[in-house]
Amino acid sequence: MRITYASMLVDDQDKALRFYTDTLGFTLKHDIPMSEARWITVVSPQDLEGTELVLEPDGHPAAKPFKDALVADGIPFTAFVVDDVAAEFGRLRGLGVRFTQEPTEMGPVTTAVLDDTCGNLVQIQSGTG
Repeated sequence: MRITYASMLVDDQDKALRFYTDTLGFTLKHDIPMSEARWITVVSPQDLEGTELVLEPDGHPAAKPFKDALVADGIPFTAFVVDDVAAEFGRLRGLGVRFTQEPTEMGPVTTAVLDDTCGNLVQIQSGTG
């Protein structure tokens, strides 16, 4: 068994696609029309055959309260590994990304938390954890 897809519930698929590709630097893998929504996946440019992040519409009634509760408590929905949190923080902040937590050392791991503009907080981290 292996993980092939991981979902990110987004409030606007077009906005999410722009943020995750143009800002974060992921590569579009699939963009397939499916009724009112689309099957959109992105992958790391460092692992084009790796796990696909599904930019999934958050239209289910449970999604908004769930996402709002996580954001209100400052809890990231997911985490991405980067080589250098401070460098990535600087690059993303330069692109206008809003962070809710600046780079913070937590033992062997350094983390920062950003707002993905689509209703989610995302942690970036480096180090061993």
